[in-house]
Order: sequence, then structure tokens, then C-alpha cells
Amino acid sequence: MGARALGKVHVVTGPGKGKTTAAFGLALRAAGHGLRVCIVQFMKSGSTTGEVIGAKCIHDIKIYQYGTGRFADPKRLTEDDRRCATDAFAKARESLDEGECEVLILDEVNLAASFGLLDPAEVLAVLKSRKPGIEVVLTGRGAPPEFVDYADYVSYIDDMKHPFKKGEKARKGIEW
Repeated sequence: MGARALGKVHVVTGPGKGKTTAAFGLALRAAGHGLRVCIVQFMKSGSTTGEVIGAKCIHDIKIYQYGTGRFADPKRLTEDDRRCATDAFAKARESLDEGECEVLILDEVNLAASFGLLDPAEVLAVLKSRKPGIEVVLTGRGAPPEFVDYADYVSYIDDMKHPFKKGEKARKGIEW
């Protein structure tokens, strides 16, 4: 696949389960076709999710995690939350500037922006200034309207039915 065929922006958002999983599926597909993939995870660290474990086994997928190890509370954001978001965004910018990948996934960037940890305008400025031929995927709940407007693809994952609502716990290998 020529680099001219790449360069679109995807937004995967909504309250439902599977946004990160969808992005990792795209990463697997891209790596299978010989594309280099970088996944920058905002607000996640030390992840033992099946997606991260599996992707680390694939040579053309690099994963960078920036999180405090706890869930960020949008009403009580800490300096650590802000530092992690800033560091993740710096890594994303570096990956774009250095041409580290043909596919860049910014996992949970939508949530980081909706929490006020990132300025959506600054994220868009970096996306608009990237070199041609780099596909970008933005995941997470609460995608800012600016991201949705700019994107070529927008997928909204809803939560119509989920066992969690019946009190069932997440299952290893399925929900994480």
C-alpha cells in the first residue's frame, strides 16, 4: 500500500464497550500489511489487557502508556494526571515528527481532552501539521466536537446491553 493511500483520521467514541478494542483491531490489520503502528495510551499504565499483551508480541506495533495507575476523576484532577496527559501528547507529537509510524493511535485522547487535560485545538493543530500519509485514530468517550468535525471516519459505540448492568464482573480475555 502506498503512503498516498494513508492519511485519514478516525474517531471512535461513545459510551459503549470496545473503542480501544476496535483501534487495536485496526492496528493488527495495519501491522499484518507491513505498516508500522504506534499506540499512545492516555490515562493508562501497566495495562494487563489482552489487547496490550497481544500487541506487544507483534514486531510492527509499539505501545506507549502514560497513566497514573488509577482512574482519573474529572472533578479532582491531579498534577500527575496533567503530567501524564502532557507526556503522552509529547510522545504522540514526537512519533509524528520523527516518522516513527504510518498509523498512530491515540487511545483515550478524546477522554483526556473532554476532562480538560488537553486542549482540543492544540491536538488538532498537531494533526493538521502532520506529514502526509499518516493515519490517525482517536479513541475514548466524549470526543470533542472539533475532533468529530475534522475526522474522516466517526464511529459511535453505544451501550445497548451489557452484563455489567446486571452486576456481572469483567471477564479476563473478553472485557479486558
